[in-house]
Amino acid sequence: MDNTPTCARHQAARCLAIAVLYGATLFTPAFAADSPIVRSGNGIPYVSGGVGEESMAQLDAHAGKYNLKLVFALKSGNYLSGVEVNIMDGAGKKLLAVTTEGPWLLVNLPKGRYRVVATLSETTVSRNVVIGSSPLQTVDFRWATE
Repeated sequence: MDNTPTCARHQAARCLAIAVLYGATLFTPAFAADSPIVRSGNGIPYVSGGVGEESMAQLDAHAGKYNLKLVFALKSGNYLSGVEVNIMDGAGKKLLAVTTEGPWLLVNLPKGRYRVVATLSETTVSRNVVIGSSPLQTVDFRWATE
């Protein structure tokens, strides 16, 4: 009895399985790198980053999913990270507390009035923000020095 056709089918199936696994290994990290890490605080999704051109491009590509973009920089234009950000609702209740991982913080808030307080090296800058139906609102925070 000749088992050659059965062996050939099993060999082909093994080769195909190896090729699929190898392909998944090659492409999964590249796909994952294109998506920023979405975090959540009190049910509010946010993404922080933007250090380097690649990271900024990734965040920019995902900005349409958020309605508030906060940008942190010195007055000279140099971007900042490590900014402590607190977002409070209209009643003063703290909804989100984040330390930024780059100069951009994208947040998706429900419609309403908010106070955003950003602190860098004991210097605090605050802004009042109204989230309505506009797709993305950008708010800049600038400091004279680090």
